[in-house]
Amino acid sequence: MSNTQVIVVGAGVVGLSSALELQAKGMSVRVIDKVGPAGGASAGNAGAFAFSEILPLASPKTIMQSPKWLFDPLGPLSIPPSYAPKIAPWMLRFLGASRPSQVKKSTHAQAEMMRHAKKTLEPFLLRAGLTHMLRNEGQLQVYEGEKQFQATLPGYASLEAENVPFTHLKGDSIADYQPGLSPRFTHATFTPAYATIDDPKLYTITLAEKFVANGGELLIGEVKLLTSDGVHTSLGDFKGRVVLAAGAYSHHLARTAGVKIPLETERGYNTTLPNNTFNLKQHLTFGGHGFVISKLRSGLRVGGSVELGGLNLPPNFARAQAMLNKAKEFLPGLKTEGGIQWMGFRPSLPDSLPAIGVLPSNDNVICAFGHGHLGLTQSTATAALVADIVTATKPAIDIKPFSPSRFASWL
Repeated sequence: MSNTQVIVVGAGVVGLSSALELQAKGMSVRVIDKVGPAGGASAGNAGAFAFSEILPLASPKTIMQSPKWLFDPLGPLSIPPSYAPKIAPWMLRFLGASRPSQVKKSTHAQAEMMRHAKKTLEPFLLRAGLTHMLRNEGQLQVYEGEKQFQATLPGYASLEAENVPFTHLKGDSIADYQPGLSPRFTHATFTPAYATIDDPKLYTITLAEKFVANGGELLIGEVKLLTSDGVHTSLGDFKGRVVLAAGAYSHHLARTAGVKIPLETERGYNTTLPNNTFNLKQHLTFGGHGFVISKLRSGLRVGGSVELGGLNLPPNFARAQAMLNKAKEFLPGLKTEGGIQWMGFRPSLPDSLPAIGVLPSNDNVICAFGHGHLGLTQSTATAALVADIVTATKPAIDIKPFSPSRFASWL
């Protein structure tokens, strides 16, 4: 397969990781993106390799909580009223993915993917010369009271069944992990299987630089449609095997090949505060409020939430401000001045699993999208699986749960 031409559509962290992995296998690779490296969600994510996050968003618990959340326009999960009719078919599939039997399957598949992600990350970083950007500090999830903590225990039972390590904490012991928390947080859980990159935008841009230095071609242009032997773009036609890693825009390109994939957009919001605003020890998660605080080279990033609002509605930065206000309440010593707000598009499929595999009706195209808020986490695993497919090597894990055609029999 030496010198095989591959076209990667998308210069986010998944696309560029795939490009580098294919180069390592001896491929000739061209990356095409309409804005350039880190132009989307790869620039503004929380920087986490969230290896312990194996529970799908679609679950009976989410279905039970969602009516309360949906009535709060600034809550952890919201759908703008004007977008509700358009997203209704996706929500039906989300409801189907919330069946206990499907949740069990999705959880196991996600756990397998996370194990592969953890296994592939450090070798990938070593080859790219980027191990210095990785921090292995873990994650602390905090809870307000016994009732909220007890409600999480079934989820931790699922983690335990998949051998994901964690430690429950209570009372004064929480401060040993993170001083300065409001006393309202009486319980917490520390998950060591969590790492962070010190700057996700810089990391993605550096991947692009490594790719070009290795002889790869990076083009700025719009891919307009998938063809039987390549792509048609604003720069002309290119032939080769195609890796579709265009994030939240991937389903539009799949449509040009006659394939409908139920991809929706989780619009994520955050505020990045300057350095020295708070002494954060590790990634901090407020699960009951749907946001996190992460420590990056550029400062502290306060962000999260899920707004299912598509690609075209204007940002609602009141969501970012609401999270920042809560962060100040939960960390009384936090300085919240001088922050920079951001909104980006996370590509999400109803069962919280990515689409990895050959595109139905066009076996020249390999899908690598739909990771939701786990794109960075699963980037090296996805890259390794893509390389397996291109080289006709048996994948290291079962990729059937990630098949792009899996929704054909759903609601």
